[in-house]
Amino acid sequence: MATQLDTLDIFVLVALLLGTIAYFTKGSLWAVEKDATAGIYGGTKVNGAAAKGSKTRDIVKTMEDSDKNMVIFYGSQTGTAEDYASRLAKEGSARFGLKTMVANLEEFDYENLDTLPEDKVAVFVMATYGEGEPTDNAVDFYEFIMSDDINFTEGDRLGNLKFIGFGLGNNTYEHFNAVIRRLTTTLSKLGAKQIGTIGEGDDGTGTMEEDFLAWKEPMWKALQEEMDLEEREAVYEPVFSIAERTDLSAEDDTVYLGEPNKNHLEGASKGPYGVNNPFIAPIKSSREIFTAKDRNCLHMEIDVAGANLSYTTGDHIAVWPTNAGKEVDRFLGVLGLGGKKDGVVDVSGIDPTAKVPFPTPTTYEAIARYHLEICAPVSRQFLASLAAFAPTPAAKEELTKLGGDKDYFQETVSSRYLNIAQVLELNAPGEAWSDVPFSLMIEGLNRIQPRYYSISSSSLVQSKLVSITCVVESIRIPEASHVLKGVTSNYLLALKQKHNGDPEPDPHGLSYAITGPRNKYDGVHVPVHIRASNFRLPSDPSKPVIMIGPGTGVAPFRAFVQERAVLAENGDKIGKTLLFFGCRRASEDFLYREEWKEYAAKLGDSFSLITAFSRDGPEKVYVQHRLKEHAKEVNELLAQGGYFYVCGDAAHMAREVNTSLGNIIAQERGLTETQGEEIVKRLRSSNLYQEDVWS
Repeated sequence: MATQLDTLDIFVLVALLLGTIAYFTKGSLWAVEKDATAGIYGGTKVNGAAAKGSKTRDIVKTMEDSDKNMVIFYGSQTGTAEDYASRLAKEGSARFGLKTMVANLEEFDYENLDTLPEDKVAVFVMATYGEGEPTDNAVDFYEFIMSDDINFTEGDRLGNLKFIGFGLGNNTYEHFNAVIRRLTTTLSKLGAKQIGTIGEGDDGTGTMEEDFLAWKEPMWKALQEEMDLEEREAVYEPVFSIAERTDLSAEDDTVYLGEPNKNHLEGASKGPYGVNNPFIAPIKSSREIFTAKDRNCLHMEIDVAGANLSYTTGDHIAVWPTNAGKEVDRFLGVLGLGGKKDGVVDVSGIDPTAKVPFPTPTTYEAIARYHLEICAPVSRQFLASLAAFAPTPAAKEELTKLGGDKDYFQETVSSRYLNIAQVLELNAPGEAWSDVPFSLMIEGLNRIQPRYYSISSSSLVQSKLVSITCVVESIRIPEASHVLKGVTSNYLLALKQKHNGDPEPDPHGLSYAITGPRNKYDGVHVPVHIRASNFRLPSDPSKPVIMIGPGTGVAPFRAFVQERAVLAENGDKIGKTLLFFGCRRASEDFLYREEWKEYAAKLGDSFSLITAFSRDGPEKVYVQHRLKEHAKEVNELLAQGGYFYVCGDAAHMAREVNTSLGNIIAQERGLTETQGEEIVKRLRSSNLYQEDVWS
């Protein structure tokens, strides 16, 4: 027994010694925290901040070292908030001589925010995502600042902090601009001083840009008074230096031709895959699922087995688009760069905190095709900034008018959905805008963003094969002589054509470079990553579910029903599964028509499909009408603890469904409309009412 105790004692002592060594060497010899974005731009620093865990995560030190007195933080999901932050930084510098920097919220720590000197100001440009949630890059900051037991370096107060705020939201969501509202309240409670009023942009009404422009002028006036600033004549000062590299050619293996980072450039792509690092995934199958001759809807199966990627039913897949060759040529041509499209350039920040939005050296064509949103709607402010570089006096006068008159801008540009190159072409026909600094285009246009699609397959059924359902956007604009083409959906159409044997796919003459930079996407491949969602089936399959999914809004519900059908086959008890689906005509766009029959055979009486065909009868019938017709059953299922899901158009369908449900509950339970609305709100707050909607 004594020998056994001695051995045990030795074992314990050794374990304690190893534990002590491990504790004191953590972070130097092991468990070194790595950033998923490290090496993304070949080691280039981003906003002056290097990889996560470095000393430059200290925002106060970064501002002091770079002599900045204004930092504009952004929480952005689609790039708009980042664009607004950049525009504020440029304007603050040009008009008031402020020393500005733009900062991605996820690249800094905030424990010492209380030590930011009083002569500096912080701006928060915050988008609200989903049901009142912060954007992915703002989660860590938001959770830190909102915590109940927050502590900063010198206490729990922000008495020195002066701040400004602008929110980006959508009033079709219940929690409209919740992030900026909560943040403002919290910062004020912590003792920070708010300058001016908080701005709120509304994507739901389509007034986001004008909301931003209307907010910023009084904001600047308030800041002028607070910091005793003098306004000066704004003169363009480039943020980026563009150096043409005649010593390099597009064939050199050190030149980026659209590759998103160094690993991709060197042909050694590796995970983790995410918003800065796509997986080049093979398309396993693709087919057309509309029978209408003038409209397309694609079903694709994307293989993620080689990426160590996983998803859960209800998640989203992000597709990284490329701009069409037709628009790339138009863009470079109008800037007088058509003959130099393969010319190699180095882009670098003149200021050490400037963020180059893509890796360099690269080419003019690669920048236009893979990195800039050249097909996006144009901002009025951006057009005004281009007026000084117009090739003719008439063009200068017209752009100045467009920049200053919002009604004229709406009538002439916005209503026609013109992109930047189209506007410049129309205002100086046959002329090249060769005096426009290319740096201004990089600064003024958003970085091209991944497009997110609801995954239309169940992870329980096909864990490594992701399905997407995509309508190809092609909208004729009555006010203009062109057809608006969806960038990503037409890119996917080209991939589908190639996958199905077309040797030269060219949907609508848009000429996508579908084989990717240096033919790295050939085969056929598409760059993707997975984004987690809160749109989830109940963990208990016996719970009833009610799903409202017209058009491609049915995508996640195909996944839900697919999953429940398999669970039923496995012997699980399945609750009532009620799906409301709507489209134009049963003969043209009844998505997955035959599949529903297969699922019904497996689910039996627990599954019901209720359809609404808006153009098959004398009157238009939509899903919200069918919902009212089944009011009794819907109310009973909710009373049994059922879950209610909506996917699709936010502005009209989702809002009307929300209203209809409140009316149904009030009618069936003998309540007032107000009481019905309150019950719907409680369903939302308890996660029994979930939405996956878009503008």
